[in-house]
Amino acid sequence: MSILIDRDTKVIVQGITGKMARFHTKEMIQYGTNVVGGVVPGKGGETVEGVPVFNTVKDAVAATGAEATLVFVPPPAAADGIMEAADAGIRYCVCITDGIPAQDMIRVKRYMYRYPKERRMVLTGPNCAGTISPGKAMLGIMPGHIYLQGHVGIIGRSGTLGYEAAAQLKERGIGVSTSVGIGGDPINGSSFKDIMQHFQDDDDTHIICMIGEIGGPQEAEAADFIRDHVTKPVVAYVAGLTAPKGRTMGHAGAIISAFGESASEKVEILSAAGVTVAENPASIGETIARVMH
Repeated sequence: MSILIDRDTKVIVQGITGKMARFHTKEMIQYGTNVVGGVVPGKGGETVEGVPVFNTVKDAVAATGAEATLVFVPPPAAADGIMEAADAGIRYCVCITDGIPAQDMIRVKRYMYRYPKERRMVLTGPNCAGTISPGKAMLGIMPGHIYLQGHVGIIGRSGTLGYEAAAQLKERGIGVSTSVGIGGDPINGSSFKDIMQHFQDDDDTHIICMIGEIGGPQEAEAADFIRDHVTKPVVAYVAGLTAPKGRTMGHAGAIISAFGESASEKVEILSAAGVTVAENPASIGETIARVMH
């Protein structure tokens, strides 16, 4: 079992003819992901990396039965691309695009909530590295070879720290069930809490690794959820212990504006909820190994 994607998930890539999208489509296909098509308005009928390109997501879904999409659409049109996917009945959408205006994301979230829960698309990102279930499928831009198949579920706002955790685990012979990047933007599709529920319900995930950072209330909300609803051990790392208050660090979502938004406050809140917190990025793997045994 893996969450969100597996070997059989039919995947399309929106914006597939772009340089980066082509490169990552090729990587995903080589990894074994079931990529069945791409979508670029006006380029229907072409092929990229051996998969057909369609003009609309609806056309792609009708022709291929696609259930998941990877959005590589440039920022001005990315929100429309996500809403188009939701409208076409896509089940899971990963948005890689960085720099989508927050206003656009508010529109996207409102739009997605028009659909009843059972038909509502799950969105991760924007500004994320994607989702990988090692040995099965990869929907994103991560280096697939650093992930070993196993039982640690990873959720992170930072793509690179997610890679770091996976690489440290692999060194210790510990594998990952699924790794989900939720993205670094202030308004994103899925929160820690949303993905945490998936991992809690997944038999293949025995321990959860959560990688947070300064800014936003998501880690504090996750702590409440973990305390009340998660029975599996959770290890967390929160980036930005030395960050000054009120300054944007690295990207849009990392700015402290209220209590519970600085890294030290988040560490405190998570520890109080029974989460084991790794002291620095270099000790994530070691901390998980310790909690597992």
